[in-house]
Amino acid sequence: MPISVVVGILALQGAFAEHQTTLNNLATKSCTKVKSMPHLTCQLVRTPAELALCDALIIPGGESTTMALLARVNGLLEPLKEFLKIKPVWGTCAGAILLAESIEGSKKGGQELLGGMSVKIGRNGFGSQIDSFEGPLIFSSDSETLTNRSEEFIGVFIRAPIVLSVMEDPSLPKPQVLAKIPPQALPPYDDGTEATNLEEDPRTIVALRQGNLVLTTFHPELTRDDRFHEYFVRDVVAPSLSTPPTPS
Repeated sequence: MPISVVVGILALQGAFAEHQTTLNNLATKSCTKVKSMPHLTCQLVRTPAELALCDALIIPGGESTTMALLARVNGLLEPLKEFLKIKPVWGTCAGAILLAESIEGSKKGGQELLGGMSVKIGRNGFGSQIDSFEGPLIFSSDSETLTNRSEEFIGVFIRAPIVLSVMEDPSLPKPQVLAKIPPQALPPYDDGTEATNLEEDPRTIVALRQGNLVLTTFHPELTRDDRFHEYFVRDVVAPSLSTPPTPS
């Protein structure tokens, strides 16, 4: 019998409905086509009681400052910080910002973060709405879930944040790069020079895992390709249910 998992989606603001649709479709597909997938159900999360029902959580894209404010108003901010210490959490776009240790470009007065991942992120790092783009990803992970399909994964970047640096904390799991974009897709440096070195520029990183925490700076839920949702459920969430929790 497959194990059962409840994946919550923070539903205070942003693209939570798109994540719900993708997960529901994945749950239906996993019954017949996807081997070794757990039995999957979704839970929209707006209260601490709903969060407590979940084995894992997705924080969607949207507006990170507004999302943090609504989490505070709804009594969710502190429960979310405790949740991510022991259970898997995946942040997409705005959700990636909330999982960062620190950020650049916050609004006046700053914003609250959940933290948990040893990264520094720049808000709207690729530019404004008119600078949004789509582009193929270069997978760095050896996960078969991400790499076993012949078609390219096209990332959707909408006012996307950008990874400015990745730190290593001996007390935390080592960060693992899952995917990058070609350097030619990056905006110029502040001095106007172009990025050319894929290996050395952290800004090319668009998907990262650290322990049971995952961030993507793009919107996987806005494509028909569900492999990142499958990766989160099968490679991150399911193993966490059979091993003792460790701090992320």
